[in-house]
Amino acid sequence: MPQLIQVINPNTSLAMTHTIGEAARSVAAPGTTILATCPTQGVESIEGHYDEAIAAIGVLEQIKRGKEQGAQGHVIACFGDPGLLAGRELASGPVVGIAEAAMHMATLVATRFSIVTTLPRTVIIARHLLQQYGFEHHCAALHAIDLPVLALEDGTGLAQMKVRERCLQAKREDGSGAIVLGCGGMANLARELTQELGIPVIDGVTAAVKMVESLVALGLGTSKHGDLAYPNKKPLSGGFEMLS
Repeated sequence: MPQLIQVINPNTSLAMTHTIGEAARSVAAPGTTILATCPTQGVESIEGHYDEAIAAIGVLEQIKRGKEQGAQGHVIACFGDPGLLAGRELASGPVVGIAEAAMHMATLVATRFSIVTTLPRTVIIARHLLQQYGFEHHCAALHAIDLPVLALEDGTGLAQMKVRERCLQAKREDGSGAIVLGCGGMANLARELTQELGIPVIDGVTAAVKMVESLVALGLGTSKHGDLAYPNKKPLSGGFEMLS
């Protein structure tokens, strides 16, 4: 059955949206169309709680537009999973964040995993998500390449080299059976690193796409009973009118 899956890059980087979209299409089932989108306003990279708060509004706007275009499910392609629960309130189909998806997948193929992310501050945010999702005891260690998100798109290859180095370090030192890549901009690195390291290296974009495909195929959307019911109807003013 044909599916239309929306993959939302919550930052405004068109280059990163392209990277994420290509990764999503590389694993999409025959008949699945990937709609890769990003907000036109917001932050060009998401590297902290402040950035996530701004990006969450763009995520909601994109989900609303995706629904209008017929999207049956949505992926939030930032490792902080910004706006995830709010997005589920707004959506009827499944909404999956890439951190959540990657952590789930890692526990299916290994008893322990490590995370490799961008900046040291995002290590702290990833640790919060581990606690929130119940995976804290499955994660052996978190590593940062200590470069900003947009370094993954600057064409120098430095960020990619550092991701590889941290993945090798994680395998050598952590005793982990799998590695989770902690940024949507790393989406195109997982397959090559899996082959080189000989252990599963999991990208959340591709993991989330397969999860959403499965949920849609099973006829499972976001529950509208309880706290994920549609938002209470009320007037929105100013720039928020676009969400009405």
